[in-house]
Amino acid sequence: METVLVTGGTGFVASWQIVELLRRGYIVRATVRSLSKAEGVRAAVSTVVDPGNRLSFVEADLLSDAGWAEAVKGCDYVLHVASPLGDAADASDETLIPPARDGTVRVLRAAVAAGVKRVVMTSSTAACASPLQGGDSNNDETVWTDLNDPDGTAYRRSKVVAERAAWDFMAQHGGATELVTVLPSAILGPVLSRDTLGSVMVVGRLFSGTMPGAPKVGFSVVDVRDLAVAQILAMTTPGAAGERFIACGDYMMMSEMAAVLRKGLPEPYAGRTTKRTLPNFVVRLAARRDRRLSGIVPTLGRRHAFNSAKAQRVLGWKSRPTRDTILETANSLIAVGAA
Repeated sequence: METVLVTGGTGFVASWQIVELLRRGYIVRATVRSLSKAEGVRAAVSTVVDPGNRLSFVEADLLSDAGWAEAVKGCDYVLHVASPLGDAADASDETLIPPARDGTVRVLRAAVAAGVKRVVMTSSTAACASPLQGGDSNNDETVWTDLNDPDGTAYRRSKVVAERAAWDFMAQHGGATELVTVLPSAILGPVLSRDTLGSVMVVGRLFSGTMPGAPKVGFSVVDVRDLAVAQILAMTTPGAAGERFIACGDYMMMSEMAAVLRKGLPEPYAGRTTKRTLPNFVVRLAARRDRRLSGIVPTLGRRHAFNSAKAQRVLGWKSRPTRDTILETANSLIAVGAA
């Protein structure tokens, strides 16, 4: 059995990567910033699959060299997903870019030194997006986000810088170790516990009664379970080496997500789901008070979508209907008491 290292093991995406790898018979090692978090991850994963003795943990942090040599030792592959999150109100270039960039290079350096066959880095469609205030777009892997876009956020810049750093490092030092990057769009899907909510609370806010209306924005959505499959296909498909792959499904406006929830959820949740669409000026005013909203203001009324034709063609990957993902996300949030 081959051994795979998953970085950032406490995260929403990593937890489903671990589940899918275990289902396929791999031995999985996951990094956590503190070993005190390990049993929580094991418990969450165990709600879906029995890890038996095939799941272990190593303490390692993106900001330190400590632990990474141990983490990659004896591994055949690395799925690198650990990265700082960009939804905090105090997110800035200083807080996001150094750990994203330096942490990625730190992981790659350790992987190359250990003779890992292939590293699959989880980037983001934030790294392959057209200018936010440009016209509607349908982006593919040939696009690189402009670091000088005046509407760009620290999170978007961190994703571009980290992925560029990965390709540059591997071009100079990769040797026999191969690199693939997977760029997911907005990641939704069922949560395994209250500790792994990830980005899914955008759905929770729609049906919890706390959102007065849906802004005029939308996303290309990818189900976290389909993303896990895409990452494993990128890890094992011979022709994937040295390539970028977008992982995304259908594009859906937030008002359309709300309509799915009103139709598919039981009461009282269906009745609480927002019915209004917010005028753009209301969102702009709200963004002055809540910096977390500032990132969506430039996209109001614009459709910036992504397509996964390359992943479908090269990896044989496909995504499930977004409607199903929205409802399963909501039902999981209800089940764990998060909404």
